[in-house]
Amino acid sequence: MRVQLPLINTVHGRSALTCRFRCGDACFHPAPNTSTNPYVGDVIATALSRRSMMRAAAVVTVAAAAGTAGTVVAAPSAEAAQQATAKPGPKGKAARGLRFSPVAPNTADTVTIPAGYSQNVVVRWGEPILRGAPAFDPDRQTAAAQAGQFGYNNDFLALLPLPGERGRQVLVANHEYTDEVLMFRGYDAADPTREQVEIAWAAHGLSAVVVEENKKNGALTVVPRHHLNRRVTATSEFRLTGPAAGSDLLKTSADPTGRKVFGTLNNCSGGTTPWGTTLHGEENFNQYFANADRATDKRYGIGTGASERKWERFDKRFDVAQEPNEVHRFGYVVELDPYDPSSAPRKHTALGRFKHEGATVRLTHDGRPVVYSGDDERFDYFYKFVGGKRMKHGSGRAVREHNLSLLDEGTLYVARLTGDSPAIEIDGTGKLPADGEFDGGGEWIPLVTATAKGAVSHVEGMTADEVCVFTRLAGDKVGATRMDRPEDIEPNPHSGKVYVALTNNTNRGVGTNAPADEANPRNANKHGHILELTERWNRADSTKFAWTLFLVAGDPEDPATYFAGFPKDAVSPISCPDNVAFDPHGNLWISTDGNQLGSHDGLFGVATKGERRGELKQFLTVPTGAETCGPLVQDRRVLVAVQHPGEISGATVEKPASTWPDGPGKIVRPAVVAVWRKDGDDIGL
Repeated sequence: MRVQLPLINTVHGRSALTCRFRCGDACFHPAPNTSTNPYVGDVIATALSRRSMMRAAAVVTVAAAAGTAGTVVAAPSAEAAQQATAKPGPKGKAARGLRFSPVAPNTADTVTIPAGYSQNVVVRWGEPILRGAPAFDPDRQTAAAQAGQFGYNNDFLALLPLPGERGRQVLVANHEYTDEVLMFRGYDAADPTREQVEIAWAAHGLSAVVVEENKKNGALTVVPRHHLNRRVTATSEFRLTGPAAGSDLLKTSADPTGRKVFGTLNNCSGGTTPWGTTLHGEENFNQYFANADRATDKRYGIGTGASERKWERFDKRFDVAQEPNEVHRFGYVVELDPYDPSSAPRKHTALGRFKHEGATVRLTHDGRPVVYSGDDERFDYFYKFVGGKRMKHGSGRAVREHNLSLLDEGTLYVARLTGDSPAIEIDGTGKLPADGEFDGGGEWIPLVTATAKGAVSHVEGMTADEVCVFTRLAGDKVGATRMDRPEDIEPNPHSGKVYVALTNNTNRGVGTNAPADEANPRNANKHGHILELTERWNRADSTKFAWTLFLVAGDPEDPATYFAGFPKDAVSPISCPDNVAFDPHGNLWISTDGNQLGSHDGLFGVATKGERRGELKQFLTVPTGAETCGPLVQDRRVLVAVQHPGEISGATVEKPASTWPDGPGKIVRPAVVAVWRKDGDDIGL
């Protein structure tokens, strides 16, 4: 039986409120990429549909899927939602790490988890983490208080070991953006106060906070006032490093050196390095700046008028007309040393400037870092940086300083993909090409190489500085492949294969927009897909790769969906893959953003190898209006960042759309949640 779920006020998979505050209504504006490079988004659906038909004779919806417009039913209770399960899969045990009863799609205003599991809220927006910070009081909040409290809209999460303190780890979280209408009572978007703006500055950035495990269960709790606890905000000092540091393009009236910048903005996903630091991608930084008029600004989606938050009224650096280079100092990968609270975080210009969804690291066979990052925009590209210096092992200061410079020397590449079927066979309808599959090859096109002696551009007509600062334009010039919002990119630590989450692109093949190609095979792609890349010889520094479609998201009843060939009557429906992670068994875990199937967003696990490859199961859902972020899957614990709960059009502090996590009468608060098995055993075993 198909259960009809209520439709949420969304635009391209997100609520209008999300579009407004997270990305500055990017979907309402023409895509900044107007190049004619090949588009990689609509080819997948067709190949998958035939392959799925051959593998599964019948396609059955796995629980509740999206209903017809206007149909509304009451949301299930938290208990009922937790016990609801999807249809069981084929006989035999699921893949190791995925042996749990899948959660059914639902619209419960809670974090819904499988039967036999427990959860706790680890830390909420506003909880004091620094010495002297006051208890959270939303009606008496100040910028000084927020600067000592956990920030807003947690996204990427990392847990690092804490030697010498048994049972404790360092939790690092991104704080992507602020929802002022859900933070301040009586907020006037046309006339924000200085205090509200300064609170928002302090709520952005990063948090590092020590957490402690409860030995009696799997709960994690904050250790307040620990000496490693730290807040980094929109006004903290950063170092610009790499080939563009000191460039005239980065100099401002406040920083004539071009090497020091205050603040980090819109940190989305990130990564953890083998040398013990964390990386954080500055994504939709464009929305904070006003009054732009240059072609380079337009390519980055920077507006010509006032900004949504009106920050330019309180600091001229956010006014491009007054400080034209300040905007060039955002859009980088930030590196934080969580073990040194006094250190200035670094912005690495060698990794390029674009809307970094994240940055994930693996090492080459000889110990050099390779960083993958997607540019989260319709029709934009994904990139790889191959370092030129080897990582050193050890804990001394000299070793630490050496490793902190690893991302300043190397070569930045952008991806170009080709299919192996004739273009005439790729029509955007999902019709399978004659060879029976969607796959192909690709190459990494070099953009710039930085060494200790200087930097060299590989892009005709652009200097090395220009490539690092205007990286999107460099990708345009070399013919990179336009993708359907490339977001998180993660190498599998077991197999070495690289997985690219492509969230969606409803503009694909619509009007004059770029049509489908074999790597992006669906026109008006509203559900997204995941590509699987295999570097040549499985070497991280290779400049060639093969690709295939691993997953094409949507309702399993839709013939255009595909789950790596696994029977579609035995998988959970999934829409809009965003962040991805791997568990200790090599399974891919996928968090979603903007589910277009009528259910709340969630977290899913899928097997990547063996006879269960493609078996996808939903592990949890998040509350009303929320997005699932920062998945982190350990042996005995899963962590998720519940971002922007209650973010529904028309919602305010006075009229909340969600009461999570603290119930009626309390302000809705983004938070980090930990989930574990009640019996204390490993996840999914």
